[in-house]
Amino acid sequence: MGAVEEKGAAPPKGSFAVDTRTAEVGEVMDVIEGTVWLRPPRGGREWEVPCGAARPATAAEVLSAKVAQANSGRRRGR
Repeated sequence: MGAVEEKGAAPPKGSFAVDTRTAEVGEVMDVIEGTVWLRPPRGGREWEVPCGAARPATAAEVLSAKVAQANSGRRRGR
């Protein structure tokens, strides 16, 4: 997880980013024409975020998102 050097620059593929519009954390799956495609850390449906609304996630944010999804699955019997 590297820092984004310039405002609006997309986080690299394979890193984790935060959608600043919703505070959701996702893994960067692709970056296409100014749009970052994120997927929840434990899998699921991708969503799109404008590059300017995505920032690199901290290690704590990634861990928190993974734990929340794991706990959510347990409550549903998964």
